[in-house]
Order: sequence, then C-alpha cells, then structure tokens
Amino acid sequence: MSDLLDSIILPKRLPEVVSVPNPLYKSLQGKYFVGQTEQLTFSNTTNAWGALINPNGSGVNLFANVFTITNLSDKPFLVKIWFNTNLPGTGSVSSEVSPANTALIPPPVPKVQIQFNQNVNGIPVGGVNVFDRIVPSGATLVSEEDGKFIFPQGGNWSLFLTSPGPVAVSLSAIVAFGWYEEKTKRFK
Repeated sequence: MSDLLDSIILPKRLPEVVSVPNPLYKSLQGKYFVGQTEQLTFSNTTNAWGALINPNGSGVNLFANVFTITNLSDKPFLVKIWFNTNLPGTGSVSSEVSPANTALIPPPVPKVQIQFNQNVNGIPVGGVNVFDRIVPSGATLVSEEDGKFIFPQGGNWSLFLTSPGPVAVSLSAIVAFGWYEEKTKRFK
C-alpha cells in the first residue's frame, strides 16, 4: 500500500478551477433576460399564446433557454411548442421583462420581445410544431432548453395554449421565458 501512495505525485498546490454555468456567464455579460406574459385566458373555443419574438433587424440571434407555463385553472390544457410560425391575432408586447443581472448600470435592454395574445381564434400557420405538452391543473410546467434552440432575426419560439377537448371550459395561464442574445456577425 505504501508503494501505491509513494507513486502518486501531487503538486504542492492543486490549481483551482471554477465551472460557471452558461446562463450565469451570459447574465454577467448583460446578455440574459427573463420575463412573462400577463395572465392569459382562453377556452374550448378560443386559444392563447406567448412567444419570444426576434424582430427583423434586431442584429441578434435568440438563444431560448427556459420556459414555464403556470396553469391557474382547475382543468389541464395542451401547449404546442412552435418554431418560426405565424401566430393568429396581433401580439401585445409584455412590459414584464428584465435583464437577469440587475446590478449593471445602465441596465441592458433586450432586442427580443415577449409577445402574447389571448382569446384568439385560429391556429399557427407555417413553421414547425416541434412538440406538445399537457399542463396539469394548478401546476407549473418547466422546460430547460439550455440555449440549444436558436432563432435568427425574424424568427420566434412560440407556446400555443389550447383546450384539449370540446367540453366548455374557461382556462387561465401565465407563460414565462429566460433567454440570451448574441450579436450576429454582420452587426459586431
């Protein structure tokens, strides 16, 4: 046993290594943002949506990191996650958005917008419905995507909320997002 211990040569001082999660790193740089929609209402005959919209001419790519959907209703509902679709109705821009790093002065302002609409008719057109989830009553669904969904200028990441059946219901939810932005090469 002593031969084994004698064969291990350790430096007098081990180097200290720190692992910083990417969302924290982006927050320290002033590139990470969080926010939510207003309370959204919809029913078995109407829909609602919340989306991260990367406007044309923003000069940034949108990296979707996390979303949450809080179901304030006593019934479950279906959420359809869409990439780069045309949503029904006209979206309202949320004012409930902040940089994650509130210590920076002046505070960074996101180029990407959270938009939402409620009690709308119609469904998304174009784009891709990449996956669906059921949101249980009185629960919050959280999905961490770690920035792997990337949307260029003019793109969007949309959560489309709909009743899962024809029975008359009134539903209510709040959608929240966390994302970061990186300048596109053309605008550096």
